[in-house]
Amino acid sequence: MKTIEWENNKLKLINQTKIPDELEYVYCDNYNEVIVAIKDMIVRGAPAIGVAASFGMALAYLNGEDMGRAAEEIKSARPTAINLFWAVDRVLNSDNPLEEALKMYCEDMDTNRAIGKYGCEIIDDGDTVLTHCNAGALACVDYGTALGVIRAAHSQSKNINVICDETRPRGQGARLSVWELQQDNIPVKLIPDVASGFLMSQGKIDKVVIGADRIAKGGVVNKIGSFMVAMAAKQHDVPFYVAAPLSTFDKDASIFDTVIEERDGDEVRYYGGARICPEGTEVINPAFDITPSEFITGIITENGIIDPI
Repeated sequence: MKTIEWENNKLKLINQTKIPDELEYVYCDNYNEVIVAIKDMIVRGAPAIGVAASFGMALAYLNGEDMGRAAEEIKSARPTAINLFWAVDRVLNSDNPLEEALKMYCEDMDTNRAIGKYGCEIIDDGDTVLTHCNAGALACVDYGTALGVIRAAHSQSKNINVICDETRPRGQGARLSVWELQQDNIPVKLIPDVASGFLMSQGKIDKVVIGADRIAKGGVVNKIGSFMVAMAAKQHDVPFYVAAPLSTFDKDASIFDTVIEERDGDEVRYYGGARICPEGTEVINPAFDITPSEFITGIITENGIIDPI
């Protein structure tokens, strides 16, 4: 399953807002449509956003647009995921934007399988693994980072079970991760976000593996709720791993300087189209949080497992 494909000089994306009810594709033939797809979370997940952005730049090039302007507008689509900025700059500085985007597309698939190869070493036969949000094939071109680790362990016939946090308010764990794992016949159960600490206290979770949107000095930025999972894991001595490509690293920056995206409050006010709070309720809706390095057991990359920076 490819989240992103290049067809007839158009970018083809799985519309992730429709899963699990429908498998719909969206086609972008200019960079502005790519920006909308990123903002509206038709495409989401740091690696996927990066590759989509690279093709947005390629479309700008093919359509004769001002590349500098396109770069700045694409970068503004979502402020937190470092892969977006990395991808845009890489294409902007290349001699052939489309060729560079296609190269990044292929690299993403190879990178994720390498992450899976190294990461499955930390998964033991019989483990129950918790993951938060969706860091699977849908967050990348294919295969996934955190779910890539789980896929690799499953492919080695390790007897594993997966627990997915629902990941409110947009439900990426419930809608996307559960769906992906079911497609691959990997045993999976869904829990409320607030249940992971209790299950750890009961000895029912052996490892935690999540993805990342940015890794810098001092920690990791990932989907909101990740820090609470990390604190519970620390309390109950459950190893907590982050799986991410090296393109997610911003080694010269402090993680605490990250701009955390604040999303529309209606994502919290409404659930399944129904309002769940009094009308006019004020909302704080950060899309991400920061997990400090001391809560992280290791970071699984395409070059191996490393210590937090």
